[in-house]
Amino acid sequence: MSELLPDVEALSSVTDADASDVSHLLGQLSKTATFDQDRLAAIVAHDATELLVVRAGGRIVGAATFVTFPLPSGVRGHVEDVVVDETMRGKGIARALLVRMTEMATDRGLRTLDLTSRPSRESALRLYESVGFVRRETNALRFTPPPVSQ
Repeated sequence: MSELLPDVEALSSVTDADASDVSHLLGQLSKTATFDQDRLAAIVAHDATELLVVRAGGRIVGAATFVTFPLPSGVRGHVEDVVVDETMRGKGIARALLVRMTEMATDRGLRTLDLTSRPSRESALRLYESVGFVRRETNALRFTPPPVSQ
């Protein structure tokens, strides 16, 4: 028997209520990230990004960003900022978001769809693997530019 997953939608615009919900989720995703409604609107409007959400009672309770970009080696995708409200975890919301993104990657002919996760997030890693992601032997490196002086 297949699992019934919550409905996933791609935001095409951002209401004030949506912005409030995403701001609340961002606080649960990262202690250092700051919310910016203009940036949220830019994500929704940008051709390379889609903000996928799950609602409960009309409110956004889960979100993830699907990013695609063409490279000489093929069109690639990346999953970013997967977050589910702490009061709604365990209800299949993250799974629904991830399954939808893997379907989108397949439908669009992406060469790969990648995501990164901390090794300590064991339950998240099991979830990612259960929807088809495979651990890679790689090193993740990051460069953080210094703040721009104003």
